Amino acid sequence: MKKTFSLSAPDRNPQRVIDAIKHDVRKYVKRERRKALPADTDFWDFACKVGTTITDATIKPLNEINATIDSLAAEGATTIYLEIIAVGGRHIRHAAAPLGPDIALAAKPAAETT
Repeated sequence: MKKTFSLSAPDRNPQRVIDAIKHDVRKYVKRERRKALPADTDFWDFACKVGTTITDATIKPLNEINATIDSLAAEGATTIYLEIIAVGGRHIRHAAAPLGPDIALAAKPAAETT
């Protein structure tokens, strides 16, 4: 989703306009997460940019989008540019991480009884 939202509507409360923008973001993310994952991916990740214009947009994680929208509105911005692109992600298995609960239990030495 690449979209510029206007924060001013003549017949609407500004806070309701902000809530509508946040609702559109949540709706888009839910719709994208329902799609089938590409091959060799484990989850949907989202590349996000937020700013007042396309040139001022900065990269933000998905969980900071709502706070950024609120801060831009508090600063007096008239428009908000949002870019949210769904990207297939893959979990990285670290060498020190256990492979599962059965492996972790098997790695413990048996208690010696004498």
